[in-house]
Amino acid sequence: KTPKGIETLNNILSAAAQIIYEKGYHGANIGDITKLAGVATGTFYVYFDSKISLYRYMLLQFGHSIRRELSIKTKHCRTRREIERTGLIAWLEYVQAHPYVYNIIWESLYVDRALFTEYYETFSKAYVEGLKQAQQSGELIEADLEALAYALMGISNFVGLKYCMFSDTQVDFERVADDIMRVLDKGMFTGLVPSSPPPAAQKKQNMNFRVEVDFGFLNKEE
Repeated sequence: KTPKGIETLNNILSAAAQIIYEKGYHGANIGDITKLAGVATGTFYVYFDSKISLYRYMLLQFGHSIRRELSIKTKHCRTRREIERTGLIAWLEYVQAHPYVYNIIWESLYVDRALFTEYYETFSKAYVEGLKQAQQSGELIEADLEALAYALMGISNFVGLKYCMFSDTQVDFERVADDIMRVLDKGMFTGLVPSSPPPAAQKKQNMNFRVEVDFGFLNKEE
């Protein structure tokens, strides 16, 4: 926990993030990581006993870092609605500043499924606690809070993919958040039920081919 030791650990984590982002978990090796970090291979094993233990630690750090960032950005929000809107913008800004996050987190599904599950389950539990308080104060409708937490996490995840990973142009995160909040406020359905069009007339189809059955193959003498 000395300043030098913490700097070395940060260098290893930073190098690992870059190598795994570029080559994937299975393509990355400890030699590449230590070379980029500027440390000896033996130094790596002072901090981690394997590549998978390093990877687990990174996921824990990412989860903690994201939750801390969202907590800081939403600290002064007075309502759950404010928290959702401000949190979505904070998440988009975080992903924009840390483009390797999606790659490393989602690859855990193929590295160790339990890690992937644990990451999102941990995030969900913290989310549910916040939603529970809002529900108890009357801000939220009665609903399965775990299902709601995953629905909101899904919105954030895929909106982040679209506007931080897929888009090459600058995106107005405020506008995106306002669009999402409008859907959350009013729902996505208008209640209008479109009238069904009359069934299309069935056009008679002509048979263009003819197959005649020949039972001669049953005659064993042939």
